[in-house]
Amino acid sequence: MENHKSGFGFQSLEIYQLAKELVVGCYNITRGMPSEEKYALCQQMNRAAVSIPSNIAEGYSRFSTKDKMHFMNMAYGSLMELTCQYEIAKDLGYISQEQLNQYIDKAKNLAVKISNFRRTIEKR
Repeated sequence: MENHKSGFGFQSLEIYQLAKELVVGCYNITRGMPSEEKYALCQQMNRAAVSIPSNIAEGYSRFSTKDKMHFMNMAYGSLMELTCQYEIAKDLGYISQEQLNQYIDKAKNLAVKISNFRRTIEKR
């Protein structure tokens, strides 16, 4: 994790760091896809990926529990959307089963951690 001298609270969250790792992985995967997918599946995957840490950051900065939960739910939904898109990329032959499995392992881990974080928010 990077050190931030005058950073924001969300930057130290494990779920935020894990979500950013998914973004980097996604961009690395989509770079290798066929050029005809640049404005189709690649763009959809990259947007869904970026949406995950973005919603975590925004949700963390909100004051009400309801708002925090809304953005954590959005992050979780984007994670599920990205999972669907990874499966489609595999079905189209753009990524290997191993690449899909690696993504699924990371996505499951993040999904559990987001769910745990949501429970923590609810208890406050």
